[in-house]
Amino acid sequence: MDKNKVFDLIKEEEIQAIDLKYCGLDGKWYHITFPARRLDYVLEHGVPFDGSSIPGMRDVESGDMVLMPDLSTAVIDPFYETPTLRLICSITDAETRIGVKKDPRSVAQRAHEFLLKSGIADSSTWIPELEFHLFDGMESVSDRYSSGFTLSSSESKEALPEDFDDSDGLSRQDVKGYHADTPFDRFYEVRQEMVDTMEELGIKIRYHHHEVGISSQQEIETELLEFPKICDDAMVMKDVIRRTALENGLTATFMPKPVYDQAGNGMHFHMMLHKKGKNVFYKKGGYADLSKEAIWFIGGILKHGRALVAFTNPSTNSFKRLLPGFEAPVKLFYGLANRSAAIRIPKYGNTEATKRFEFRTGDATCNPYLAMSALLMAGLDGIKNKIDPAKYNFGPFDDNVFNWSEEKKATLLSIPASLPEAMDALKEDHQFLLEGGVFNEELIQSHIKMKLAEHHMVNDRPHPHEMVLYYNL
Repeated sequence: MDKNKVFDLIKEEEIQAIDLKYCGLDGKWYHITFPARRLDYVLEHGVPFDGSSIPGMRDVESGDMVLMPDLSTAVIDPFYETPTLRLICSITDAETRIGVKKDPRSVAQRAHEFLLKSGIADSSTWIPELEFHLFDGMESVSDRYSSGFTLSSSESKEALPEDFDDSDGLSRQDVKGYHADTPFDRFYEVRQEMVDTMEELGIKIRYHHHEVGISSQQEIETELLEFPKICDDAMVMKDVIRRTALENGLTATFMPKPVYDQAGNGMHFHMMLHKKGKNVFYKKGGYADLSKEAIWFIGGILKHGRALVAFTNPSTNSFKRLLPGFEAPVKLFYGLANRSAAIRIPKYGNTEATKRFEFRTGDATCNPYLAMSALLMAGLDGIKNKIDPAKYNFGPFDDNVFNWSEEKKATLLSIPASLPEAMDALKEDHQFLLEGGVFNEELIQSHIKMKLAEHHMVNDRPHPHEMVLYYNL
């Protein structure tokens, strides 16, 4: 949307406020709002702010920064009562107005520019599969003398809200909820409301459904969407999901493993590269009709897979999902229609228009700008260096590796088993991210420092289950 159209929209819809959204290194949206009459000034001068107050933005670039709105992102916010226009911003240097090195959105834009300069492709399209839970309520406490949480779900007999008597008999237990039909799928209308809002905001949705977890686990999947805009779209989707849930008296979480011993929430990434309208990853006759570029791209992701987990699974809770037995890929290999693989080639994508592959390890605690950019950089490194997955025992394997003998499984490279292990892998392997100035050392070190601090905050506290195990020992 150009400047004239934006101002016409403001006039026609009687917009009173402009809400600027920007993303911190932690993957959270922050915002600042001003009267609509000031937009012309802000488009020229931006909005200065104190970067040192935003997690991960300290150190060298911790002084004054400037938010610069992107007019192409202009939409009327569907949740505010006050007529409000929302604009997504990049965090720029106060003098040059160029995106700072630690601005996640600018990282994705630089990754896209690096792709174009490589000559390998002229566009990239992605599908993020967003999995999440809708709970009726969540209460938590964590202080010196108490620790614990309680989740309630009107779909699960084991977690019914206090004022819910299940008089309709629809709550269930000891079953899987995958594609559960109504009326067992209690929140279909809520999910449809989310999808309607996303479509109105220009995000094309492929489908939505109830996921495996009976405590109201959900999935919403987009169509193939352009990078880097898909990073903005992922932030918008999470925002829509949370705010729609709240409007319906629910709470949404993207935590990878909110419920013990039940299916966790992943964020699978489907990806394609295109050049002059052709699918770079398609070649009839190869393994799964993949081109040599596709195999090398996969090789790059798998070779750098342990380091990538530092961006695709950057929470302590991530590693409670990444366990064998829940379709969570913990071994770095690829295969056709193989859900135990870190990279799965969907069997239904069997034409040039649909041929792609899916990185299944990630989850939505990631910063989408950083996670998708890191995956793209790893894949491009694979093409540049012609990394053959077979050379590193990365497959292809088309059988369920969880049925292999322990000796044979041990020959496969595993993803990190904890957040500190993932950060160690990133320390040792990040040169591929620095190519073209896409990432920089300061961003990587700030990310590692921030995530290790989170680890210590969790690890240093007594765990509620330790009371069960050890209190009377």
